[in-house]
Amino acid sequence: MKLLLPFLAAALPVASVAQSQSADASGVPSIAIPKTTEVLVIQTAKQGVTPQQIMAVIPEEIRATVKLYFEGKIRQWYSRGDGKGVIFLVDAKTIDEAQAVMETLPLAKEQLMDHEYLPIGPLMPLRALMAAAAPAR
Repeated sequence: MKLLLPFLAAALPVASVAQSQSADASGVPSIAIPKTTEVLVIQTAKQGVTPQQIMAVIPEEIRATVKLYFEGKIRQWYSRGDGKGVIFLVDAKTIDEAQAVMETLPLAKEQLMDHEYLPIGPLMPLRALMAAAAPAR
């Protein structure tokens, strides 16, 4: 175990760069896109929007967000540490699916917020590490 931790610490940065690299039948490296399991959404107020404008919509926004949570569409949500917005983990396989969810929220309907969408999925280098650690049969 003592040797595994330094190996992981050294291998993960290199593996994450190569995470989407695989070879086709001819041995030429190709890019394999990791499976998207959720979409991370970073929501911030649009330039020029005042805190008062946002606070006027917040009660309705909270109710709508909790409803989406109970429906399983929003898995988690957080306040940004810098106080400049919120972060959602949306149960979506594509950015379009996540946008459709986020557009139902009152702050989005009022066009008060900007959204950044990042598809996320399993850390692919772990698959290589698991294969390397598998016992030979």
